[in-house]
Amino acid sequence: MNQGIKSNPLALIPFGVFIILFIGSGIITGDFYQMPVLVAVFSAILTALFMNRKTDFNTKVHQLTEGGGHPNIILMVVIFLLAGAFASVAEGVGAVDSTVNLGLSILPENLLLVGLFMICCFISISMGTSTGTIAALAPIGLGIAEQTDIGLALTMGAIVSGSMFGDNLSIISDTTIAAVRTQGTAMKDKFKANFFIVLPAAVITAILFSVLTLEASTAVGEDQNFHLMKVLPYLGVLVFAVAGVNVIFVLIGGIIFAGLVGFIIDGLSISKYVTLIGDGFANMQELAMLAILLGGLVELIRQNGGIAFLLQLISTRLSSYKGGELGIAGLVSLVNFSTANNTISIITAGPLAKQMAERFNIDPRRSASLLDIFASSVQGIIPYGAQLLAVAGVAQISPLEITPYCFYPMLIAISGICAITFGLPKFTIQNRS
Repeated sequence: MNQGIKSNPLALIPFGVFIILFIGSGIITGDFYQMPVLVAVFSAILTALFMNRKTDFNTKVHQLTEGGGHPNIILMVVIFLLAGAFASVAEGVGAVDSTVNLGLSILPENLLLVGLFMICCFISISMGTSTGTIAALAPIGLGIAEQTDIGLALTMGAIVSGSMFGDNLSIISDTTIAAVRTQGTAMKDKFKANFFIVLPAAVITAILFSVLTLEASTAVGEDQNFHLMKVLPYLGVLVFAVAGVNVIFVLIGGIIFAGLVGFIIDGLSISKYVTLIGDGFANMQELAMLAILLGGLVELIRQNGGIAFLLQLISTRLSSYKGGELGIAGLVSLVNFSTANNTISIITAGPLAKQMAERFNIDPRRSASLLDIFASSVQGIIPYGAQLLAVAGVAQISPLEITPYCFYPMLIAISGICAITFGLPKFTIQNRS
């Protein structure tokens, strides 16, 4: 992917500008809303555009637009917009309140968050997409936080944690497919190798959410009113997700289904329905624009040699089997920090990771697992990644407030490092043709 591009550490300066403005200003002032994220990313883009004077300015602008228009980026934007519309319509017809109240009626308060985490795990592994899972369940998480004394950031952390579980394991996840294809191994073999590494992290995450909500209680009266028919839009989304339907169809179907429920029960008018869809789109406009601008920024950094530098930095410092495994983990982590996209980071780092694996006789199941684990780990904690930006957009809080509660992404990194250190799980090295 970086063939013909010369390594250049200075190409990472724009990324540093973005981090300093977006995160640094919040740390200094204590107000993470003081610096608008779009201003921060646009400042980084301007920095990148005025670097590398050997390249014509018009060419750099073309690189910017090419990166922002990458198919993965545009797909993400479409998902964001549809997710916003679904959330808006579902809330407008009372689906969120009914779903939350149903949960409050069935589960004890101290198990609500654990239940939400496990549902997210199940849906994400079925859908194969963390963003799609967040789109479906973030409004429910918001409703739970509003009707209980469970913190909003903690609730959103549970949703991100469960969503990243499936993103890392699902056989239809784009990140998993990318890891398997770049390493030349079978999906089922990678799944088995990966599962035993991340399972302890999932169990500990559930325990943590249980402990943190032991004293949880509802903030409203005992009578939790709900209408079963209003729960059907979410149930429909979950059923189609489990069936493996494309997330675009799932969200479109959810928007239509929620509208029909509103028409039947509350006499929702066409004009109100259209307004709700428009409001949902509007709520996601900043997030969609941010995804496009970040895509453009990453492409400028790549073209200027920043990604090539990261690849070279890791690959030249390896001397042992464990060093090779740590190199693969560090490589994909650094690329993910720079690209804020775990699929792109796996595709970028994958070919070099395969070379490392062959050099140190690392089983391809193992290298594919490490790529997926550490890309998912980083993606689930960076405040400028799509997952945290999406839940923060629904919750209307800073993604930095949610990051400390994204236990699963943090724990799978720890579990991955332990697996490398102790050489677990054990399996016979596959023969390479």
